[in-house]
Formats: sequence, C-alpha cells, structure tokens
Amino acid sequence: MFTGIVETVGTVERVDAAGDGVRIEVAAAGLGGGPLVLGESVAVDGVCLTAAALGEGGIFAADASDETLRCTALGRLRPGSRVNLERAVTPETRLGGHFVTGHVDGVGEVVARERAGGSERWRFRVPQGLEGYVAVKGSVAVAGVSLTVNAVDGREFEVNLIPHTLEATNLGDRSAGDPVNIEVDLVARYVERLLSVRG
Repeated sequence: MFTGIVETVGTVERVDAAGDGVRIEVAAAGLGGGPLVLGESVAVDGVCLTAAALGEGGIFAADASDETLRCTALGRLRPGSRVNLERAVTPETRLGGHFVTGHVDGVGEVVARERAGGSERWRFRVPQGLEGYVAVKGSVAVAGVSLTVNAVDGREFEVNLIPHTLEATNLGDRSAGDPVNIEVDLVARYVERLLSVRG
C-alpha cells in the first residue's frame, strides 16, 4: 500500500528481457528510510514492483511480467527514463495523499497542460470504462502521484499541479500525447462491487 506522495525520482539504468517480461534496474539513491530490503515493495511510476536484486548506491532491480507490461506504461521505459518512486507505507507513515495500491487500472493519456496563475492546469484522458470512477474533488493516482480532481468531462478530467509537484515528480517531463499509468480511487472500486452484488 502506498500514498501517492512521491519520495524521489529515480533513473532507469537498464531494461533487459526476462522471459515474457523485463527486468528493470533503477537508480534510487534519493529514497529515504534506510537501504531497500530484498523483497520490498516499491511503486515505480505507480506500479507496485518487488525489489528482486539490490546493488550499490541505491540501485535495485525489479521484474515486470508480460501482464504488467500489457496493463501499464512500464514497457515504454528505456535507460535514462525518470520514474516516480515511493516505498510502501509503514504504521509511522503520514498519509498525505490517498490509499494507492500500486495496481494500475489502465494507461491514460496527457491531453493538455497550460499555465494557470502560479500553477499549471492539466487534462488527462482515462481508458474507456474507468470514467465512472473519477469524481470531482476525488483522488486519482497518475504515474503514482496522488492528485485531486477539479473537473470531469466524459473520459477526461482536470487537475492543477503546483510547482512543487512538477519539481518533485516526473510529471513535469510529460507533454500532450504521453501515456501515464492511472489508478482510480480504491474506495470507488469497492463501492461499485458492493452495489453490483446487491443488485
């Protein structure tokens, strides 16, 4: 479980084929909380991955299966790609964002970004079928970043990104047309399931 509050932006060092999936090696020197532990969960651009190997200087490797590559944007990573990183929550973690599982619901798209006073207004499009889970003033995780929804129009929604978010995450690297991992609010998924069971 994560919060969507990115701890640091790491850099992809290598991407190697591993069976039907890939092994991704990430330099993550800025992660706090002490050294990573083998088997620890790390959100990489919002995708929960397991640290399968550890190297010096905060480098870790994680395996992404073919299913993960099919359902997320991780297959587009290349050496030099910058990725948002967050370690799993602990009982002492401040829950500054919202509950994020790291189980991406689909790959969305940046539609537009424009200046809006001291911040930027961004518009994203979610894949078909996810629009019902996005609500005004609700939460959504984009590339692992917890964001508050300001407006919804069909499959598109708007958020405002403050300068700190643009500097502390890799969202500032994105432009219109870029793919982004989308995870809708956990509560919305459970509410839908409960209502469907009750008819």
